Amino acid sequence: MIFNKETAKKTAEVLLQVNAIKLQPDNPFTWASGWKSPIYCDNRIVLSFPLIRNYIRETMARHIEHHYGKPDVIAGVATGAIGIGALVAEYLNLPFIYVRPEAKKHGRQNQVEGFIEKGQTVVVVEDLISTGKSSLNAVAALKEADLHVKGMVAIFSYGFNVASENFKEANIELNTLSNYENLLEQALETNYITEKQQDILAQWNANPSEWNAN
Repeated sequence: MIFNKETAKKTAEVLLQVNAIKLQPDNPFTWASGWKSPIYCDNRIVLSFPLIRNYIRETMARHIEHHYGKPDVIAGVATGAIGIGALVAEYLNLPFIYVRPEAKKHGRQNQVEGFIEKGQTVVVVEDLISTGKSSLNAVAALKEADLHVKGMVAIFSYGFNVASENFKEANIELNTLSNYENLLEQALETNYITEKQQDILAQWNANPSEWNAN
């Protein structure tokens, strides 16, 4: 679910503006998974642009209060959402923690880093949702630590069906500032892409694992 259409398009606009999202249907990227993709997203780039960083921080904070009320804690998913998660927590004047992909092999062997108390409510902050697997891994770690996860807010989602299914199965509400559908609309309106390129990008999103750039 997106917050609203205006926010979704504005967020897409600023992500394209600073190249946090790149669209290259004619020269696709190769993801770590091996998938060929006409889009590459690295929302950590927004941290380098104060005005845009503040827009994302404040919009995400309002998003959290609107959907979940004020939790006890904000949790960022390592590593991509640590920066923006900490900024959101600061804006809301709340404690911040972050969740590693797995527990450390040394020291205190923590997976959840920061001060927590059993029974606290938490909203999880993510930068990007693809399949949702790593995000829900963080949710599982928080639940194992006896925290009550109210939901998750992300900057952007590719809108894959598998992600929707994964979140539904985990019974976790996901809200995003923007998504793939609104990204393509904004990119077309601003002449970032052509209608032909929009068709290619839509085909990829419908079946990313089988998509062929040719």
